[in-house]
Amino acid sequence: MLRRTKIVATLGPATDKGGILARLIKSGVDMVRLNFSHGVAADHRRRAEQVREEAGRQGRHVAILGDLQGPKIRVGQFSEGRAQLEEGSDFTLAPDWPADGGNSRGVSVDYGKLADDCTRGDILLLDDGRLRLKVREIKGRTLHTRVVVGGWLSNNKGINKMGGGLTAPALTAKDRRDIETAAELKLDYLAVSFPRDAADVEKARKLLRDAGGEAHIVAKIERAEAVADEEHLDQLILASDVVMVARGDLAVEIGDAELMGVQKHLIKRSRHLNRVVITATQMMESMISSPVPTRAEVCDVANAVLDGSDAVMLSAETAAGDYPVETVKHMAEVIVGAEKHRTRQRPPRVMQENYPAGDACIAMAAMTIANHCRDIRAIICQTETGNTARLMSRVRSDIPIYAFCRHHSTCNRVALYRGVDPVHMEMEGLDGAERDQLAIADLKRRKLLKSGDFVLVSRGYHQDIGGSTDTLRIVEVE
Repeated sequence: MLRRTKIVATLGPATDKGGILARLIKSGVDMVRLNFSHGVAADHRRRAEQVREEAGRQGRHVAILGDLQGPKIRVGQFSEGRAQLEEGSDFTLAPDWPADGGNSRGVSVDYGKLADDCTRGDILLLDDGRLRLKVREIKGRTLHTRVVVGGWLSNNKGINKMGGGLTAPALTAKDRRDIETAAELKLDYLAVSFPRDAADVEKARKLLRDAGGEAHIVAKIERAEAVADEEHLDQLILASDVVMVARGDLAVEIGDAELMGVQKHLIKRSRHLNRVVITATQMMESMISSPVPTRAEVCDVANAVLDGSDAVMLSAETAAGDYPVETVKHMAEVIVGAEKHRTRQRPPRVMQENYPAGDACIAMAAMTIANHCRDIRAIICQTETGNTARLMSRVRSDIPIYAFCRHHSTCNRVALYRGVDPVHMEMEGLDGAERDQLAIADLKRRKLLKSGDFVLVSRGYHQDIGGSTDTLRIVEVE
């Protein structure tokens, strides 16, 4: 069975080991993530080159995502590497505390305006919410807190505020340097961490374009403010090309109890607004040290698939885990298993709207035919930018979509779209009928079609102009 939901794997020390990257790609990874929170530009450059070389060797199209660190607020370092915070004890957070002199009484913070964003009674969450501090007094830039939930706190752990409200800008000086690296490496996607609104996404896009980059922008939804208001959320989604449900920091800010409902809503809104959506964070966390996932993790991945995620993402599981290849294989099996069981649903709202003449109309017409004509075996979408294939992928169907592109960059980009298989095809000098037959011959050669099958073919009269798709044909395979 063809797997429709895509897999994103984060690269790191575990994937640098001999042969691991090749096995990951062979196991079905569709996009790799370069985490700019770790490593230097030379590491990212080396890994990007290795991915492109190995993908080319295997005849695959693998997208590359660069993930900006963003304004993650962190504690400093402890003199002994960590300290025990006892429930009910006092603990100080201060930018002026010695950077490497943290202890059980206090620690430095790397954000000088933290005190400005807090008031007495606020709850601060440390280390992904494992520890909780209640602000009892603010003096200048120093926060005096009471430990509500204690435990061990180690170097450089993150700080969040319950309910959100921290005003650190979405793009730091480091992010700006990393945007230039992303442009230099010609990455396919760039993820913006902790965007507050559409303006943060648009600013990142402008900086990337000014640096010469053409990557599509991924908005990571991880602030409480981003999901507090429907109109605000829609604007943020529409400003991006892809939405990532970044469940780690988002859960810390809104609370674990709210996370699943918000996740489902984000997936639904993203698909309705014709945006690609990735579900991420701790999907198979136990496989960092275990060769098999827990049943709860299997259900988590399957739930994200059934909700309509375009892709599910692995983080530390592949970047630093003991079983990166096994994790990808297990995830692929779970996805296929979930996709066998389609949930009952009304036709999506996107199918009920009115569209101006153009690629959106062709895309919706194709999916209507595909879902109601029993003879159609595949959809051939000839696309310059990938937009028509993306619009098709917003509608659920059992019919595979093959995006034939003349640009390798477009092939890489559509590799992320649910149910879309990218194919590179040279089209220079060919008329429409010749392009149709060349695409059909490719699928027939790979035994994806046979004589007598019917296929849908969409294309534009002008093959070199994005958004010009104006033709839809039903073709019988000779």
